[in-house]
This record gives sequence, structure tokens and C-alpha cells, in this order.
Amino acid sequence: MALGDKLIKSIDEATNLLLKAKYVVGITGAGASVESGIRPFRGPGGIWTEHGEPPLDGFQRFMADPKKGWEKMISGDEDSPAGGAAELLKALMSAEPNPGHYAMAELEELGVMKYLITQNVDNLHRAAGSKNVAEIHGNMKLLRCMKCGSRYKMEEISLEVLPPQCPKCKGTVKTDGVMFGEPIPSDILAICQTETDKCDCMLSAGTSAFVYPAAGFPQIVKRKGGLLIEIDLYGTPLTQIADVSIRGKFGEVLPELVKSVKARMGNA
Repeated sequence: MALGDKLIKSIDEATNLLLKAKYVVGITGAGASVESGIRPFRGPGGIWTEHGEPPLDGFQRFMADPKKGWEKMISGDEDSPAGGAAELLKALMSAEPNPGHYAMAELEELGVMKYLITQNVDNLHRAAGSKNVAEIHGNMKLLRCMKCGSRYKMEEISLEVLPPQCPKCKGTVKTDGVMFGEPIPSDILAICQTETDKCDCMLSAGTSAFVYPAAGFPQIVKRKGGLLIEIDLYGTPLTQIADVSIRGKFGEVLPELVKSVKARMGNA
């Protein structure tokens, strides 16, 4: 990637802030997944733009008839959550981490970034090696019990009988992905709040910062005197309050930022 003078300066400034901070937390959104072949939900080229938005009471519909909900998900019925469910599922299952995901994982490995909050459900941060990850909208490669909150890998739960039951408590199991109308899982929300409270520098990358509660975390960090670094292709509601705002692709800027951090730490 050829770096212009403006980008070099911005990356240097971001490096200074990351190394100055005591507790860096990252936050990512759909912009990170797009570069791995997963279409965004809204806007030009979005899945919902093409197929229509899902019903806002998707969770309530599922809980009213979990068996029917599972049958629709398995069949890829167009009435299932996210409209283009079959296309989305195919993209999620085939996507691979891009250089930005690996860069985020490396920041954690270097000890620079302590935790990562992601709005993405694609499991790509974990696949790239990130360990301390809070998936605020769930993980579509996991299943979750609605009664006890236990999470399972897909292959750990039989779908021969629908809806599947939790091996621990016999509660109804659904996909871990958070549906419209479904509360954010309390355990994940608690982690996000705890990490935001600890954070003195948030690295926001690939998120439009429109969807709450995730969009509020960077604002909380700024209100309590912390630092904010933003990396995105376009301006967002965070741009005006960011200490450093870098225009660029997730998969291109993050690796360059990691190179800069490593060089400053003597690990290049």
C-alpha cells in the first residue's frame, strides 16, 4: 500500500495515542466484514436494500413458534430474519479473515489492545486469532440457550428434533446471532460496559457508528476524557470528536498501523 504524506502523519499520530494509552479497546462494524466478501446490510449494495428489511419483531416471532423459526432458517426461506438469509448464511460460512482482522489480533498479541468489541456476527475476529472478543450482536457460528445462556458450536447440538434443546437445562436453543426485537445478551453487554469503563483509548474501525448501544461506547470514552482513533472509508458521527480520524480501508490501514506500532516498540 502506497502511503501519502497525510496518511503517514495520521498513522504516526494514532501510533502515539495507542502507545500512550494504558487500556486500549477496539470496536469494529460491518466495514470490516465487507472486505471479506460479506455485504453490508444497509445502503448501496446492502442485503436488506435488495431483499427488504426483516420484520422488527423477528425475535418475538421466533419465540412464539421456535420450531417454525428453525424450519425457516434451515430452508433459507425469504421470510426468515435478514431477508436474504440464504445468501447471508452462505457468505458467513465461506468468508475468511482479511488483513485488518489479523492486524487487530496482532495488536492484542502485542499487549497494546486489551479487548475488542465487534458488531459483526461472522466469527472472523476469532478466526484471525483475537481472543478477548465481545460479539455484541452474537456469533452466527454459535448456538445459544434462551434459558441458561450457554453457547455451543453448531456441531455440538443435534437438529434432528426442532427446536433443539440445551443439553444442560433443556431450554430452547437458537442461533447466537441477535434478532430484531431481541435484547443484547446480558453477559456480553456487561463485558462491553466493563471494558468501556476501563478504556482510556478506543480504536474504532470499520463502523458507521449509527447502531446503538455499540455506537455509544466511543462517546462514553470521550466524555470521560479518553482518546478516540477512528478508521473508516467515510466520515461518521465519531469523526468530529475523534482525536485522529483516518480515511481508508480496514484491511489496508490497520496493517500499516500495526507496522508503525511494532517499529516504535522495537518489534519490527
